[in-house]
Amino acid sequence: MAKVYSTVPRGFSRFYILHLLKEKPMTGKEIIDEAVKRSGGAWKPSPGLVYPLLGRLLSENLIEEVAEGKFKITSKGEETLTQYVKIQEQIDKQLEVLRKLGFNALTTGKILVEETLDKIVGLTKFFHENLKKFSLETQEKLLTKYKEFLEKELEKIKEKEKQETAKNF
Repeated sequence: MAKVYSTVPRGFSRFYILHLLKEKPMTGKEIIDEAVKRSGGAWKPSPGLVYPLLGRLLSENLIEEVAEGKFKITSKGEETLTQYVKIQEQIDKQLEVLRKLGFNALTTGKILVEETLDKIVGLTKFFHENLKKFSLETQEKLLTKYKEFLEKELEKIKEKEKQETAKNF
């Protein structure tokens, strides 16, 4: 089975939906239509992406359902969106400095991946130091979920490296 590549980065949809719902309440179809409109047709998120994501955002209390099947962002969702924006601004600043210093996209990507790995290592250390506070059953569940998270993050990093390498050759 061939891998499908998206026109937007992984994780962007979550940010984008929160961004749209901050502007005004929308249905899933309106979210899809707005993405198509704003991207000039370059990106059409599928219902298979949007509706499960809306379900996850609901379960995380980042959005809530209002009248007529529309969703709106909650205060917790707005806080999350603010954090996304701060992270994006930090990444943009880092990229700009690296570009000014003459680094190309591949080198810049590699540097940012290394920084991300450093952060993951720090989180791992913190996680293991605090894991002992939970019951053995909870520890096992947390470790399983954390392992899955790390494996997914590693796959994302590998995929980005492949894409950056392919772009530069």
